Amino acid sequence: MPRTASRSGDPIKLLQLLWAPETKVGRSGTTVAEVLDQAIDLASSEGLDALTMRRLATQVGVGAMTLYGYVPGKPELLELMLDKAIARTYKGHQKPAQISKWPAALRHVATRNYEHALEHSWVVEVPPARPILGPGHLLKYEDELTPLDGIGLDDVAMDQALTHILSVAQHAARWEHAIQQARATSTLTDDQWWYSVESSLYTLLGDVQLPVSNRVGQTLANAGDPSQFLTRSVDTVIADVSRQIETPTA
Repeated sequence: MPRTASRSGDPIKLLQLLWAPETKVGRSGTTVAEVLDQAIDLASSEGLDALTMRRLATQVGVGAMTLYGYVPGKPELLELMLDKAIARTYKGHQKPAQISKWPAALRHVATRNYEHALEHSWVVEVPPARPILGPGHLLKYEDELTPLDGIGLDDVAMDQALTHILSVAQHAARWEHAIQQARATSTLTDDQWWYSVESSLYTLLGDVQLPVSNRVGQTLANAGDPSQFLTRSVDTVIADVSRQIETPTA
């Protein structure tokens, strides 16, 4: 299980780095943008645990103390990486604000956030914290809220609908990532793993009766289906929004 990464840091310094990063090239020939690109590449290829300031300095080709001249510490580095990665969610894809029908836009939001999180699986390892007020997050939030604006929801309902979509997409990606990791480190298929523990589990259960969960569990795949969960969850949000539009609260 990956270690929990800290996301505390100097908020004012972080805002300055997010909105007005140093673009001039230092004596090392490196910029903040290049440092972030190297950090994202390292985390994407080897996971968040591999990302240390010392390792990143080696990757960038500068001394550890020089690296701190670009980014004050690991917490600020993570925030900057997240904002830059988030800004790429719709790169090469249609933006939600460009989709005229809000249900289609919400499905697109869910799909892109899910796929993007799997492409950059280190993102799901970062714990939730206060919002990142950088350009990547704020512009993405604007793009994703726009399809819900003017359809009959109040501001709170708009934010809640979008938050629900993003939360289930993140959960589905985290679940799928965990399944992929388990399969990559195991010599057994899902069916083989279940067969290896099934008899011992039923022996230990003894007289414990689980008729409903047994039936449901046998209906589902052994490891579950994150993408199907995401689809059903998005359908639920869309149905809920439709009801709110049709029967607005007095």
